Amino acid sequence: MGVLVGGIALAAVLGFTAFRKNMMYFYTPSDLVAQNAPKHARLRLGGLVEQGSLQRGEGLLVSFTLADCAQKVKVRYDGILPDLFREGQGIVATGQLGDDGQFTAEEVLAKHDENYMPPELAKSLTTPDGKHSCAPFKSVQSASSGE
Repeated sequence: MGVLVGGIALAAVLGFTAFRKNMMYFYTPSDLVAQNAPKHARLRLGGLVEQGSLQRGEGLLVSFTLADCAQKVKVRYDGILPDLFREGQGIVATGQLGDDGQFTAEEVLAKHDENYMPPELAKSLTTPDGKHSCAPFKSVQSASSGE
């Protein structure tokens, strides 16, 4: 009986450890700029693609700026962007934050409109009267780039 309980306990500990290692947390650009996210850890970054920030490189390489009204973060992605991806659109990217403060995405997910986004992002972009707090991103300042 003791061996059975010990085996179940060991299986539970291993299961919870594996689950915890594979867990990805959601962050906004403000979280990353404030250094609230671990560097080189796999995470999700959500925000709105800044107008005029999309730059195409060689092959499928693209870079753009993701903003949340208070801060912005440069994102680099090497792959095919979703059909719904466009500037001014809300997206969620999965990847890692590098030492240089740039986020390298492994996956980019775009939603059909700004009303369908993670609750954490929607809350960070909403004013007390329920409206989005920043439509134009040109006024967004980044602490990391010193603009």
